[in-house]
Amino acid sequence: MTDIKKEHPTEKTILHPRNKHRERYDFKQLTETCPELGKYVRLNPYGDESIDFANPKAVKWLNKALLKQYYGVDYWDIPTGYLCPPIPGRADYIHYAADLLGSSNNGKIPTGFKVKCMDIGVGASCVFPIIGNKEYGWSFIGSETDPLAIESASKIVNYNAFLKRSIDLRFQDNTKDIFHGIMERTEPIDITICNPPFHSSPEEAQEGTLRKLSSLNHKKITTPTLNFGGQNTELWCEGGEERFVRDMIRQSKQFGSNCFWFTTQISKQSHLPGVYEALKSAGAVEVKTIPMGQGTKVSRIVAWTFLKKDQQNGWITSRWNTILH
Repeated sequence: MTDIKKEHPTEKTILHPRNKHRERYDFKQLTETCPELGKYVRLNPYGDESIDFANPKAVKWLNKALLKQYYGVDYWDIPTGYLCPPIPGRADYIHYAADLLGSSNNGKIPTGFKVKCMDIGVGASCVFPIIGNKEYGWSFIGSETDPLAIESASKIVNYNAFLKRSIDLRFQDNTKDIFHGIMERTEPIDITICNPPFHSSPEEAQEGTLRKLSSLNHKKITTPTLNFGGQNTELWCEGGEERFVRDMIRQSKQFGSNCFWFTTQISKQSHLPGVYEALKSAGAVEVKTIPMGQGTKVSRIVAWTFLKKDQQNGWITSRWNTILH
């Protein structure tokens, strides 16, 4: 083995400044927090402690350790075959969402239980609500169309006492509805977040999974690995990301008066023109696009509101100012 150690930047500067995961993973600390992770830690060719990111069990134990170390989560698990989300990327979205709320409130981020965030497609991992609650004290509504995913998320909430009063999981039994049946018209929601299904078919989703695995293994992989596969609702839907977001925008207008900011992640830049066209057609009053680094790729959040300036001011006075003072 070569004794030349690769130099690494001390910080992942592509991540949000408040992201707890800007520094390289401290595997010594993480294995102290979660000893089971230790069996997957090894030296890579550069002499650094790491794990095999192509091994779903190793990635799951890394997530368990990160969630325990940084967010106080004692129990976290997902069923076999479900997506194991990258914690730093999910944290980034939450911090940018907080900045968005702050930008509407003279730079002061509204914090605390009264701030309500809706996670569209909370998934089996419940990661967005965990991070948002721990970092900003927000309460969450998590919607989900997959019964097994909501069962898994419920177990995480019930086994972590600090989450019980803050996360309300709601099952969506109509897969064509995004807000109807979940968001009450009399219920003020400060912000919605969403990591939409990217692919337009199961075949396309599998090709994407195989590309990811081939990249991680530095060789061509032709068979998917459990836990990197993901379920239908996690990875694909008819029409893919752009169609899903256009439907979300169209449906969001019906709830425009009881939600301040709607947001979604957009993974592919070529989807933006169609998204902007849908926002114009829906009559969005204000639209923002927030660049966001996710590992080696660049993503972005698109945010929109239907509230006019006087309605925004009324919202801030009645909700956020009473929270802040």
